[in-house]
Amino acid sequence: MLLLEFTVEPFTEGNPGPHVRAAVSAAEALGVSVEFGPFGSSCAVGQAQLAEVAGAIVAEAFANGATHVSLHAERLPDSVGKA
Repeated sequence: MLLLEFTVEPFTEGNPGPHVRAAVSAAEALGVSVEFGPFGSSCAVGQAQLAEVAGAIVAEAFANGATHVSLHAERLPDSVGKA
């Protein structure tokens, strides 16, 4: 499993805009559970699903007014050596 963390800007504290909500909804529409945080969001995905989920997040964020999207992906410690 991989952890995908993403931040969608512009950032407005306490008031996520449609660009943020669309990015989260895009991941959730692919069956991923998103942890929505105050400065960014994260989700765990299988390696085979990473490109699809990351692509959907970026596409929907920009389609809904994002000016910048940051993505960070890392392998979760308990899945080292697994596909």
